[in-house]
Amino acid sequence: MDFINGETVSILLFFIGIYGLIAKRNIIKSIISIGIMQASIILYFISANYIAGSIPPMGDLSSGPVADPLPQALMITEIVIGVGITAASLTMFIHIFHKYGTSSWLKLRRKRLK
Repeated sequence: MDFINGETVSILLFFIGIYGLIAKRNIIKSIISIGIMQASIILYFISANYIAGSIPPMGDLSSGPVADPLPQALMITEIVIGVGITAASLTMFIHIFHKYGTSSWLKLRRKRLK
């Protein structure tokens, strides 16, 4: 049985992203961890939809199994949404850093409570 496949790697990457969110107290590292989790979700859906020997759903469709275009379109949409979330997160981080002068969640919380 082959344990190293797209699904296994994507689950491992997802848990690495969760670890980064839980263990790291830096805002930038949290944003990177969310990006890792988004990439793992994309990898999971693409690898779960993979059919060996499938052809693109264009042109002559009689030569073999056809790949389902819906998951591919959804993952392209997820990539665009992920870029938007990352850009918005970095914009908010820049604003927070200029206002409070820190990139630590703990220091930010202490400064906001004062």
